[in-house]
Amino acid sequence: MVKDSRILAHFRRHDPTLFSLFQSIILDDLPVRQPRHYFVSLCREIIGQQLSGRVADVIFDRFERLFPKRKVTPASIQKISDENLRKTGMSWSKVRFIRALSLHVHEKRVDLAALGNMTDEQVITTLTQVKGIGPWTAEMFLIFTLGRPDVFSYGDLGLRKAIQKLYKLRHAPTQKQMERIVKKWKPYRTYGARLLWKYLDLT
Repeated sequence: MVKDSRILAHFRRHDPTLFSLFQSIILDDLPVRQPRHYFVSLCREIIGQQLSGRVADVIFDRFERLFPKRKVTPASIQKISDENLRKTGMSWSKVRFIRALSLHVHEKRVDLAALGNMTDEQVITTLTQVKGIGPWTAEMFLIFTLGRPDVFSYGDLGLRKAIQKLYKLRHAPTQKQMERIVKKWKPYRTYGARLLWKYLDLT
């Protein structure tokens, strides 16, 4: 269930199958983090690429413990060796990606503070300049850091699996099949995505 009656009314009209889930699953409000958290959020998203949430949380906790008072900044990352970053459990490629992000931000090639005032498309274009940040990572940042209401990640395997299960499809859906379902959710695609993730966790 979500608090905003307009969102519930939209799904009731446009997708009764998903609306039935809203009746039984509670969604928290969309998180909206302050710019000072953007860098850490991106590090978390990079670390979480292709990992379960539980494993990603463990590695991210080890990562934060590398820094005095857990204060992760682009400058402080420059003081940590690649070997120590690797010891947290992240892959060597993610070590390089974290390093690339810190350099882009430290050298002001990416202005994180400006992201909150950009459109979704501009945020994706800006972030994917950084090696290791692809569309999925940028989309997770839009959802879980900027709290944008109308984002859906077609490359997310969990969402694909949840759609196949909920809509009783014989095979994993193609992107076109997903688009036919998801386009009905606009302008609240984020809520549909978050509901599908919860549904997958509970089934």
